[in-house]
Amino acid sequence: MKTVRFISDDPAQKQFAIAVRKNVNDYFKEKGISTKGDITMYIKAIMMLSLYIAPFVIILTVPMGVWVAFWLVILMGIGEAGIGMSVMHDAAHGAFSSKQWVNRLFASTMFLLGANTFNWKVQHNILHHTFTNIYGFDQDIETKAVMRLCEHAPLKKFFRLQYIYAYFFYGLMTLAKMVTDIGQLADFNRIGITKEQQRNPKTEIVKLIITKVIYFSIIIGLPLVFTSFKWWQVLLGFGILHIVAGMIMSTVFQMAHVVEGAEQPLPDSNGVIKNEWAVHELHTTSDFARNNLFLNWYIGGLNFQIEHHLFPTTCHIHYRKIAPIVEKTVREFGFTYNLKPSLIAAFISHAKRLKALGRERIVV
Repeated sequence: MKTVRFISDDPAQKQFAIAVRKNVNDYFKEKGISTKGDITMYIKAIMMLSLYIAPFVIILTVPMGVWVAFWLVILMGIGEAGIGMSVMHDAAHGAFSSKQWVNRLFASTMFLLGANTFNWKVQHNILHHTFTNIYGFDQDIETKAVMRLCEHAPLKKFFRLQYIYAYFFYGLMTLAKMVTDIGQLADFNRIGITKEQQRNPKTEIVKLIITKVIYFSIIIGLPLVFTSFKWWQVLLGFGILHIVAGMIMSTVFQMAHVVEGAEQPLPDSNGVIKNEWAVHELHTTSDFARNNLFLNWYIGGLNFQIEHHLFPTTCHIHYRKIAPIVEKTVREFGFTYNLKPSLIAAFISHAKRLKALGRERIVV
């Protein structure tokens, strides 16, 4: 597998990496608290799972009209996004609990999205978190059909309107993931990542196929058997569920990395990024709406991306407390702390970045 090295001649960068880690660790020591989740994470998990599962059970057991089912499917989509962002995400990072079996259990809620946990951990935990916003390494900024998310990607004329149509295509994220999972896993097997993670490539393929069959049998099969809805109505509801969830999750993820001020550096000919990794994370991530308590709760602290990238195994329930510590340390060392003050500001910044990416080729 290709890799990138992070090397800086600036001693301040090394000192920053040490200082920010020490300052945040000191906070947890002084408070005498764990960096992992607490009872509130279990309460949230129950709430998000209920928001997803309860409407589905109602649809299966209570006779209803199409419009009632429509709104229940919308609720399922909101719940699915909540599971992905604030339950599965922490667990997949080992941040939900200090008990690894608990993390594995809640990380497996990824299957409720019709996706594969192993694929996610490789794409997100390894590739995205290690090579954040580096074209050719971070799959999150690869061109997605009609979406150009990186300034180094080939530019085509139809990208000019992506800042308008992007959000519809964001809604296809989880649907696309279900289709591309097998090809993605085959790529991981081919380049050796699966074996590097001490997994058997053939076993992972079999597990992926079995979980897909079970998922589709439940989410599509059960409504066909137990409700009076026609097959096309069931498929339409399935599509709406994923469009709602995908639109929410994709927009939130993109507002942290594809915004103004979030850089997309390339390694030099020797595969070197001339920054320490911690400073690279500052340059490629952004916080937004830090004071929006409900947003922080629902999206699992994904509006604190700087803190998340510097401390990925720390549960998101702590981000709001450690963010001022991180920001203070960043500013003491003279680095930039990229913060959008509100959800609307982050959304506008993302739209502006999409517009620029759709119209300009950056010469490197």
